[in-house]
Formats: sequence, structure tokens, C-alpha cells
Amino acid sequence: MKTVLRFAVGLLSLIIASVVTERNAEAEKYPTRPVKVIQPYPAGGPGDVIARVLAQKLSEQTGSQFYVENLPGAGGTIGAAAASKAPADGYTILMINQDFVVQPIIKSKVPYDAFNGFEPVGLVATAPEMISVHPSVPAKDLKQLIALLKANPGKYSYATPGHGTSPHLACERLFRIMHGLDVVHVPFQGGAPAVQSTIAGHTQIIHIIAPAVAAQLKEGTLRALAVASKARSPAFPDVPTLEEAGVPNHEVAFWMGGLVPVGTPREIIDLLQAQFAKAMDDPDVKQRLAVLDFQPAASTPEQFAAHMRAESEIWKAVVRDANIKVE
Repeated sequence: MKTVLRFAVGLLSLIIASVVTERNAEAEKYPTRPVKVIQPYPAGGPGDVIARVLAQKLSEQTGSQFYVENLPGAGGTIGAAAASKAPADGYTILMINQDFVVQPIIKSKVPYDAFNGFEPVGLVATAPEMISVHPSVPAKDLKQLIALLKANPGKYSYATPGHGTSPHLACERLFRIMHGLDVVHVPFQGGAPAVQSTIAGHTQIIHIIAPAVAAQLKEGTLRALAVASKARSPAFPDVPTLEEAGVPNHEVAFWMGGLVPVGTPREIIDLLQAQFAKAMDDPDVKQRLAVLDFQPAASTPEQFAAHMRAESEIWKAVVRDANIKVE
């Protein structure tokens, strides 16, 4: 019996060693075929811009094709669900922003596990959020906007990339929780249609990342009132911060990073993280992102995981105070 047991243990050890050796060999050769980069929002939005810039640079650096596939809808959960079902082999990367950790907070059920279903790779970019209005809005600064909304309950509306997205929660915190205002929320499937709605005047206010409205602000089809960051935006130095505009404690930053399905070999994760950091440190990438007011970022997988958990706690408090739920 002991001999049989020793044989079984030995055989299992050989099998495990063989699997580990095979996985290490695959990691050393990675990537040997095209890598799918899932962007869970529509084409043309700010996240899509970063994903495509990153994919292009990763392709150049590795000599293998990294291509973007847009799978929009449901606050990013459709794309996240698809990525969670992909093989854990490094050939599917999910690009996420803060909405990824917000959706499980506002919904009773989402088709993915934000903290156990994926392995973090690292951050790639950040950007400040900005409050802008259609030129027809008479308010010239944030204080005037708050006074205007207070005097006209239910008359004005704000556009967001979707119900439960961070711009939506930011507006709930700013308008409803902090100032008790009655402003209509109009959600869209992605940042691009939300911006188009505000340009057309169908919605009068938009709280979204600066890169999403950079071109419109320069053209004058939208007017910026404040930036939701500690410091002014280098791309729009004349736009005051929210604190300067008289509204402290409302910092909201966009961030974007990459995940892979749980179980992906650590060797592949480390390789991807190094390639992410190299791409975002490239002078050409920095210049392309700076034009749109994106700031390249880098982190270890562990730092990215900690960042995601911290963001989750921040938005949990807003969701609780605003009593936001989606069934």
C-alpha cells in the first residue's frame, strides 16, 4: 500500500512539474499569436483611444499583433463578462476604468468577480474629470451653475456614459448629496454619445473626463466650468479646480488599466506589465496622450490591485448616501 502511495505521489509530482515546465515554456515564447484587447465601451470614446494607442505600441514592442475589440454595454459589464470567460493564457486583456469596481456596488448581480475573477496587470493612464456645459447655459462658473440649478429644479439635465458610472456617481455626490439639487440624469452607452448629446443641447451639463471633451472645449461647442482634480489641467490652465471654484472635497480622476483572467501565469503578467510600462513611457505615446490631457501611468500588479480596492471603498460611500441601485 505504501509503495502504491509513494508511486502515486511521485507520479503526481511529475505531472505537476511537467505542467509547470510547459507553462514556463509558453510564457517564455509569449506572445506567439494575436492578443485580443477588450475595450468594454464604444469606439471613439476616451478609453478606446488609450486602448488603441497601447495596442499599437505593444504590437511594435513585441512583434506580435495586439488588436482592440469593442464590446460595449451595461456599464462595461458585457465586455468584462466576455473577458472573464476567456482562457487564462495571456491572449485576452481587459482594459478597465473605475466603472469596473462600481458596477458590483450598484447592481445586485454582475457577470464577473471584480477581485477574484481577474489578475491585475497595471495602470496605464489617468486623467482629470471636468464639468462642462452647453454654451446656451447662462452660468459662467460653478457657483453660478449651482445657483441656476437651485432656482430651476428639474429643468436642467446632465449626461453621463451610463447609469452607475463614475461620472454619474460624481454628479450625484456634487448635485444631490452636497447641494440638494434636482437635476435630471440622462445616461448613455459610452462617453462619445453623452458628449454629442450635450453638444446638441439635448442635455445641458456633462461631468466627464477632460479628454472626452478636449476638442469640443477648444472649438467652443462646450464650455468648461471646473476641473475635478487637485491641480489645474495642463491642457486647460484657465479652468479652475473645483476647490478654487468653491466646491472642495470633490476630486474625481479617471484611471485605466489592464487585467487578465485569473490563473494567467505570473510570468506572462510580469511580461505584460513591463510592456505596459515601456509603452506608456514612450515619448510618442506621451505626446499623443498629452494632446488629449491623458497622463501616462505605471504600476505593479499589486499596486493596481490596491488602487482598485481603494476606489471601490470611495464609491461604496457615494452609492450608500445617494441610495443608487440597479436591478
